[in-house]
Amino acid sequence: MGNIQKNVVWLVALVLHTLSASCLFAQSGLRAGPMVGHTDMRSASIWVQTWDEAEVRITYRNNVAGKRLSTPTRRTRAEDGNCITFVLDSVEPNNKYEYHVIVNGNAVALDFPTTFTSRPIWKWRGNNLPPFTIAFGSCNYVNEAGYERQDSSGKELGYGSEPEIFTTIASIKPDAMIWTGDNTYLREPDWNSRSGIIKRYSHTRALAESRALFATTPNYATWDDHDFGPNDSDRGWWGKNVALDVFRLFWPNPSYGVMDMPGVTTSFECIDAQFFLLDARYYRSSNDRTDGDHTILGEQQIQWLIDALASSTATFKIIVVGSQFLTDNLRKECFSRMPEERKRIVDLITTNKFTGVCFVSGDIHAAELSKLDRPGTYPLYEVTSSALTAGSNKDIAKQSNTYRVAGTEYGGHNFGLLRVTGKKGERVLTISIVNKDGQEIWNRQFPESTLR
Repeated sequence: MGNIQKNVVWLVALVLHTLSASCLFAQSGLRAGPMVGHTDMRSASIWVQTWDEAEVRITYRNNVAGKRLSTPTRRTRAEDGNCITFVLDSVEPNNKYEYHVIVNGNAVALDFPTTFTSRPIWKWRGNNLPPFTIAFGSCNYVNEAGYERQDSSGKELGYGSEPEIFTTIASIKPDAMIWTGDNTYLREPDWNSRSGIIKRYSHTRALAESRALFATTPNYATWDDHDFGPNDSDRGWWGKNVALDVFRLFWPNPSYGVMDMPGVTTSFECIDAQFFLLDARYYRSSNDRTDGDHTILGEQQIQWLIDALASSTATFKIIVVGSQFLTDNLRKECFSRMPEERKRIVDLITTNKFTGVCFVSGDIHAAELSKLDRPGTYPLYEVTSSALTAGSNKDIAKQSNTYRVAGTEYGGHNFGLLRVTGKKGERVLTISIVNKDGQEIWNRQFPESTLR
C-alpha cells in the first residue's frame, strides 16, 4: 500500500472513529464526560460537558441503601465551553455510588458504568489500614484530522496512538488517576485564543477510550507546557491566565493555587498518602534569561510545599510535578536546568527530616526511576511515567541520567502505579510501570521503614 493510500485509510478510520464515539453523545446532548473529580469521605465532584447550553443535574444513590439523591439543576454556559462541575454533598464514607447525568430532563444512556466510591474513615480504626492504588501518567495526544503535523509532501502524521491504554487503566480500577501534565496538546491554531484552547480540551476529553476511566475513577491533574501554552512556555507566556481559566473549567481539582497566588497547585489525601501537585509553569522563569531569578516553582510555592510537608502526617508524601526533578540529564525542561533551586528543595527536605518523600513526574516520553542518595538519611526516589499516547522516546536508554536505577528505562507507551499495602507501621509502597496492554515492565518495593 502506498503512502497516499495509507494516509487516506488513516484519515477515514479517524473520522469514522470520531463519528461513532460522538453519536451517542450527540443524541443525548452530552459532548464529553461524565468525569469523577476530587472525591473525599462526604463529597464527590462530577464534571460534564454538553454540546449546547442545557439544564443539567446529577442523580446518585448508595448501592446498598438505594435512596436516590439529586443535585440542584444548573445550566451550562456557552462561554464556559458548556462545561460544568457538580459537587455531590450528601455522600457518606466508604460507600459505592452509582450516578446518572440528566440533560434537559432526560437521563443520558451510556455504554459504560458511572460509579465512584467515597473514601473510608481509617484513622483510629486499628492497625489494618486499607490498601489502595493510584494510577498516573502524562503526555496524552489525541489526533484530529486537519490539525496534525505534516511531512514535506503534505501528508499528515498522527503523533498520538494506542489510546487503548486508557481502557487498560480503567480495568485495574485504581482509587485515583493523576494526570501529571501535557494532558492535552495545544496546537498552533489553539493557544492564542480562549475558544481555541477550549476546542482542543474538548476534543481530547471526548476520546472514546478514556470515557470509562473518567466515569469511574477520581481524576486529579497538574499541567505542563503543552496544556499551558506553546512548547516550553513559561511565566512570560501572555496567555497563561486564559490557559488557567480553561484548565479550571475542565479539571475539578480540590483547589487552585496557594497563598493567594494563582496556579494549579493543590493537594489531596488517599488513606495514609498525601499528594502535592505542583505548578511547574505559571512561575517558571525563561530557560534563556541570563539575569534575575532562575526558578521553576517560584519562592511562594516552595514555601508552601515545605510548610505542607511539615504539617503532613501521611506515611508517604508524594510530590507530583510535570518536569523531572532528580535527573542530571540537561533536558531543557528538567530541574537540572535550575540546579540551585533543586538543591535548595532537597536540602529543605533533609533539614526538616521529612519522612516518606517520593517524586512523580512525566514529560520525557519515556519511563525511568531515579535515585538520589543523601548522606545520613534515606535516598530520594523519582518515578517518571510518559507517554500515555504521544510519541514515544525509544532512545531513552542511550540518554544519560546518573541517578537512573539500572533497568528501569522504558520507551513504549506506559503508565505508572503506586500501590500501598500492609498494616499500620508496616506499610509498603510499590512503584511499577505498566505498558498499554497491562503488562508490568518493572516494579520496586519501598517499606516505610526504608523512607525514614
